[in-house]
Amino acid sequence: MSDTTEPTIVHNVAASRFETKVSNLLCVASYHLHNGVMDMLHTGVPPALEGRGIAAKLVAAALAHARAQGLKVRPSCSYVAVYMRRHPETADLLAP
Repeated sequence: MSDTTEPTIVHNVAASRFETKVSNLLCVASYHLHNGVMDMLHTGVPPALEGRGIAAKLVAAALAHARAQGLKVRPSCSYVAVYMRRHPETADLLAP
């Protein structure tokens, strides 16, 4: 994919993560699923790709998946916690 197109987010179930490749660099939002809770563990974008909104797209895809599957979300990753605070429409997904 070229740098000017929108990244295609893929749910890699086997690796428990949402991912995309940009400029042949892997970007991920990883999670652990347990008892109906998607624990968002890590969001990683290589430094060369930071500031492009890729992490936000990965997290948005993960949260959309959680909502569609009726899962709750535990934002163990600090980026996910900040994203959810900035997007109050995701508050209903927060695990108790």
